[in-house]
Amino acid sequence: MSNVVISGYYGSRNAGDEAMLAAMLEVFSDMDPKVNITVISSNPEDTTSRHGVRSIGWLDFPAIYGQLKSADLLISGGGSLLQNVTSRRSLYYYMVIIWMAIFVNTPVMLYAQGIGPIRGSLARSIMRWLGNRVNMITVRDKGSLRELDSLGITVPYIEAAADPVLAIHKVDLAIGRSILESSGISGAKPIIGIAVREWCGLPEYKTTVAIAADRIAEELKAQIVFLPMQYPDDVRTAEYIAGMTHCQPAVLNADYTTTELLSIVGNMDLLVSIRLHALIFAGVMGVPMVGISYDPKIDRFLECLGDEPAGNVEKLDIERLMAAVHLQWKNRSSFRAKNTELFSGLRNMALRNAELAFSVLNAK
Repeated sequence: MSNVVISGYYGSRNAGDEAMLAAMLEVFSDMDPKVNITVISSNPEDTTSRHGVRSIGWLDFPAIYGQLKSADLLISGGGSLLQNVTSRRSLYYYMVIIWMAIFVNTPVMLYAQGIGPIRGSLARSIMRWLGNRVNMITVRDKGSLRELDSLGITVPYIEAAADPVLAIHKVDLAIGRSILESSGISGAKPIIGIAVREWCGLPEYKTTVAIAADRIAEELKAQIVFLPMQYPDDVRTAEYIAGMTHCQPAVLNADYTTTELLSIVGNMDLLVSIRLHALIFAGVMGVPMVGISYDPKIDRFLECLGDEPAGNVEKLDIERLMAAVHLQWKNRSSFRAKNTELFSGLRNMALRNAELAFSVLNAK
């Protein structure tokens, strides 16, 4: 029986990261039902309850060290762990976990990582040293390949795959329909979802999103629904924006599971999102999407789809955003057919992460 430790941003009620973990566990179980997995989490009880997997605390370094010492593989990922734009300290934390595994001679795989941006000569030097000592690296976009190249990481096998969530199975739409109905959303009108987040205290983009919500409701005769991907932070931001509108949008305000969120998104006719994994959920469920960038990972994901953001939170233009919404709305029928083929390929790329992880296990 193989023992695998997974390190990532788990246990913090971030729907995207929880979806990544759920997808990884789903795929690993399909490939080897006997694999023994331990997850490093900021809330071990929640992770165990939510995913049915053994978990240890993210600051319990004696337990982490002991687990790594007996492990056959450390998986660092998925997600944007190795960057210092959203947080300077978190980069060093994840690098310490990688260093601990290297120290006890446990193989390491950077799994479907969104690498960078990594700023500062010290951080880049440490990352270069660690990156050239891991056993395998898969990244979720070509931008991450460029970042690895700029860092001078060339020793391990490196492959561009895709975000783990793209391998997750579609879910029953009845689950989300029930949640929407309980929130007073009947489906009599088209449902347009909006997923927002707080970013650097910027106020202007919130005003623009509020104006867009009113215009979408009027021009598309639609019901606006705000979807939280990070609970409860996104709820507060959504409520603030909703308070500036006239269209009386619904704000979903519970801590939903990955399955529930996928199903809710699947019941939408269009999704506008600042959150990466809300966009990925839309792709998995075949829903047209409009992305607003706050981080290169949004741009990189949309690039994989042959698309680009409708703007950036630092300077979000209402007319450009509405043009993107109307274009996706007009092309929504052709989108579904194109999306099925495109995401079939992306799913295979996402599964490739797990195949390569097992190749490291089998080589040990």
